[in-house]
Amino acid sequence: MYNKKMVFVAACAGMFIVGIVLTTLGAILPSVMDKFQIDKIDAGSLMSLLSIGILISSMLFGPIADRYGYKYLFIVCAGFILIGMEGIAFAPSFEWLRFFIFLIGFGGGVLNGGTNALVADISAGERSARLSILGIFFGIGAIGVPLLLGLLLDLISYESFMSGVGAFVLVIIFFYILIKFPTPKQTEKVPVKQGLGLLGHMSLIVLSLILFFESGIEITVGSWATSFLKEELTLESSTAVFCLAVYWLGLMLVRLVLGFALKSIKPATALMVCLLVALCGSVLMLFSMNLVTAVFALFLIGAGFAATYPVILGYIGDLYPKLSGTAFSIAFVIALTGGTTLPFVTGLLANSYGLRISFILIPASIVIIMTIFLSVKKRITVPSTIQS
Repeated sequence: MYNKKMVFVAACAGMFIVGIVLTTLGAILPSVMDKFQIDKIDAGSLMSLLSIGILISSMLFGPIADRYGYKYLFIVCAGFILIGMEGIAFAPSFEWLRFFIFLIGFGGGVLNGGTNALVADISAGERSARLSILGIFFGIGAIGVPLLLGLLLDLISYESFMSGVGAFVLVIIFFYILIKFPTPKQTEKVPVKQGLGLLGHMSLIVLSLILFFESGIEITVGSWATSFLKEELTLESSTAVFCLAVYWLGLMLVRLVLGFALKSIKPATALMVCLLVALCGSVLMLFSMNLVTAVFALFLIGAGFAATYPVILGYIGDLYPKLSGTAFSIAFVIALTGGTTLPFVTGLLANSYGLRISFILIPASIVIIMTIFLSVKKRITVPSTIQS
């Protein structure tokens, strides 16, 4: 029998690794460009390989987790990240570097979706609350490790730093080896047919569409906010980066609050309140003309984004408890598509009209999310053929 608390800690450790994976490459990219003498096009291809690895593994992790469980899946994919981290540190050529970055993306994609599915599996009755707590650990990894790198980069090389991060991942792998995980939900075969059948469930597709827009605007703010502040408010780079940290801080703090609040208030209520906060923040951002207003707007946006993922994934976990991994795979693939599409569209619009105009996409997407959710939340039903 597995220990729920230990399994939850294991999931949080995995999400912490994901936060490291998705932000550290960007932090060391200038050093990598100098070492391998590559231009911005080659550097951009590295980021694309990371995203491709995440997308491919997001398609695959769910059916595998449903059939074989999470333990060995997590061990193997954390091992991929370990190899990738050490590979980046000691890569003998640019071609090898590309391979190691893809490997990190693949492993990170599994841990990202898999940890959410695992927490949903062990948290019946409080899925949204526990998923909120899980999300905090992504933020700790995403903010803390690049910050630590910035403090240490003058003292140690990025190769030494990456090697040290790899050693930390090794500790997590040993932890996974030592503890027990829940048994597989499907005991006969990989549920490919049932998984394909989920594509016909409108409840799942509509909920995933909400995550499409949520991921799109969340990554848009994370990717373009510093440029917005530098171009529109003429702030220094260091000040703009500080403002972006406030955005992530808002998201993390509200997720911490939601971890307790969602045990006593309805997830739908929490989601709508947070979306209204994000909408106010995004409109304020459009009209911000000074540092104080921009910082407050970014904090509101981050706080407002906090509820969407845990609440929507909680609904999906409630709907498909026997195929949660597969359902989460579908949801994350759709979400990642949005996370790629909307920042790209923002860039295209910014190139023609400027970032202030292009940022209209953010409140527009929030309104779309609210409209979709309000139109379907009363019609979301548990499909008995899947749950049983």
